[in-house]
Amino acid sequence: MNARARIPNFASPLSVFLIFLLSALLPACAAEPTPPPPTLTPTATATVTPTIQWFPATNTPTAAVTIVPIPTLDLAADAGPLLFADDFSDDSVWTLASSASGSAGIANNHLTLVARVSRTTLFSLRSQPYLTDFFLEVTATPNLCRAGDEFGLLLRATPDFDYYRFGVSCDGRAHVDRIYRGAASAMQVWTAFPFLPSAPAVTRLAVWADGSEIRLYANGQYLFTITDSLFYGGTLGLFVRAETETGMSVNFTDLSVYSLP
Repeated sequence: MNARARIPNFASPLSVFLIFLLSALLPACAAEPTPPPPTLTPTATATVTPTIQWFPATNTPTAAVTIVPIPTLDLAADAGPLLFADDFSDDSVWTLASSASGSAGIANNHLTLVARVSRTTLFSLRSQPYLTDFFLEVTATPNLCRAGDEFGLLLRATPDFDYYRFGVSCDGRAHVDRIYRGAASAMQVWTAFPFLPSAPAVTRLAVWADGSEIRLYANGQYLFTITDSLFYGGTLGLFVRAETETGMSVNFTDLSVYSLP
């Protein structure tokens, strides 16, 4: 027998069916597309965009204190007749002197008081008239004057050198003392006023003395009132007091004294 003829025939109906089924499936599997790899979408890098300040904040300035101007008083218009005016041309009615510590002199229609030593008080008294009730004005112009130095008026001065002392400092303050038997007592403590300029500004001092009441003014503005019955009359005087080491100097001009209405 031929050996090749002995190979069994495996092509049975079931085998043919399986081969047919596999043949049908393989094309189908081959035809299914392979899914593409996922597309990587690049992530956008965050960009910091500055915020535009259309109305940028600005520094709010501190509100300035507004000083409401006070009308200047015309006190002379309310006073009585003029008693006398002193243009400081007559040096016979004032006490004048000169020393190493200071000087009081009249020249060119003004009385000049100079205190050359620290803590020195220098004054000049007018010999007449004797005054009780009156209104007066005088102009003071500092030449050399620093904070703590003062200048002003002596009121109702007696032969025993008792008087009221109305002083204005060179840094814009004012006060009143009573000098009695060589001792000073405060009738009005030092008080600052916005209309009292620092030296060397010109200051117009004014006093309204009526009995025991004395009203004090400067540059046409009211300062304060003192009430005291110890001195009812006397003469006038001008003074300076140097507190600093540099000394001080003040010119006084245009003294006018009126009676009261």
